Amino acid sequence: MTGSRTALRALATAAAALFAVTAASPPAQAHPEPIAPEEFVALRSVDPTIIQEMRYTTAHTFMGERVDGYRQPVCILTRPAARALHLAQKRLLRRGHSLKVYDCYRPQRAVDHFVRWAKDLDDQSMKGEFYPLVDKSRLFEDGYIAEKSGHSRGSTVDLTLVRLPALPTRPYRPGERLAPCFAPKDDRFPDNSVDMGTGYDCFDPLSHTDDPRVQGAQRANRQFLKRTLAEAGFVNLPEEWWHFTFRPEPFPDTHFDFPVHRRSVSGR
Repeated sequence: MTGSRTALRALATAAAALFAVTAASPPAQAHPEPIAPEEFVALRSVDPTIIQEMRYTTAHTFMGERVDGYRQPVCILTRPAARALHLAQKRLLRRGHSLKVYDCYRPQRAVDHFVRWAKDLDDQSMKGEFYPLVDKSRLFEDGYIAEKSGHSRGSTVDLTLVRLPALPTRPYRPGERLAPCFAPKDDRFPDNSVDMGTGYDCFDPLSHTDDPRVQGAQRANRQFLKRTLAEAGFVNLPEEWWHFTFRPEPFPDTHFDFPVHRRSVSGR
């Protein structure tokens, strides 16, 4: 019995010691989210007059869902790109127009989300609007989806022009009837922008900035946007009338992955 009591006391002592060590150990901490380098700012802090319709925080995307990494509808850019947009906006306001941004900095996790979606050939819920004439199996080959994006470097922006005073744009209702992104303006999803010939993120050659089939007021609107931004230091991607990159880029070789959230640029 004495031996048994000694053994039990020893076990109790060991258990108490183990409990004390466990109680004193701090709980496991989740890895904190990365934040933006000091060179990044919220566009609204540089120019609050630029309209923001951050599409990827909504379900009105070519995937039909909110995009990974977009926590809040805030446009984040490198400071030089934001200041250049401010210069362009000042010129446009004098002519009764405003810029409207659809997308700005894009985290790499969002690009990875695009890639996963593009490889899932069974998911074609938004085909009727965003890529009605393109076989989804060709999205990589035709250049509509890629594993890296200039947006992730922080100086690329997707935008359009709005004639002032800006009318409200109704929200997208998931499951609503889809109209092709290249349909006449009154037939496609309503947008308060000027008529550019297609909607935003339209996977079709008609989105090419200088497609010869786009004429009249639509072509004039594209050229007005391109010319105004070129004067501020932006270069247009010929395949997308809405896509512009500020040059020289502060981070030409770095693709960031901090989330789109005000905390990422807190105080900037």
